[in-house]
Amino acid sequence: MNAQKALSLTIRDDDTLRSAYMPWLERGGLFVPTELDYRMGQSVHLWVTLPDESGRFPVDGEVVWLTPSGASHRLVGIGVHFSADDHTLRERIETRLRSAKGSGGATSYTL
Repeated sequence: MNAQKALSLTIRDDDTLRSAYMPWLERGGLFVPTELDYRMGQSVHLWVTLPDESGRFPVDGEVVWLTPSGASHRLVGIGVHFSADDHTLRERIETRLRSAKGSGGATSYTL
C-alpha cells in the first residue's frame, strides 16, 4: 500500500513556476523540491501557493519523477502528476504561464 504524504509548495515567481511545471504530463504536474524519500507511484497530497496569491490549492497526485541527492547539478526532489480530479490547479498554472512575462528560456527542474 502506498501511504499518502502531504507536502507544501510555495512558488514565489513565474520563472520558478515555469521551471517546476511539467506540461508534458497528461494532467499536468509540478516538481517539488524535497530531501524526503519517495517512491515512483507513491501518492502525495500537495498544498500549492502560486506567485502573488495568498490562498493554497490542494492537489492530490502520484510521484512520476525522482531526482535523488547526488544528481549532478539538479535540484533534489520529486515530480508529481496531478490526479484527474485536480484540473483547477493545472488550468490556473497554464493560464498564468501563457500570460506571464519572463524568461522564455527558463530551465526545467526535470527534463
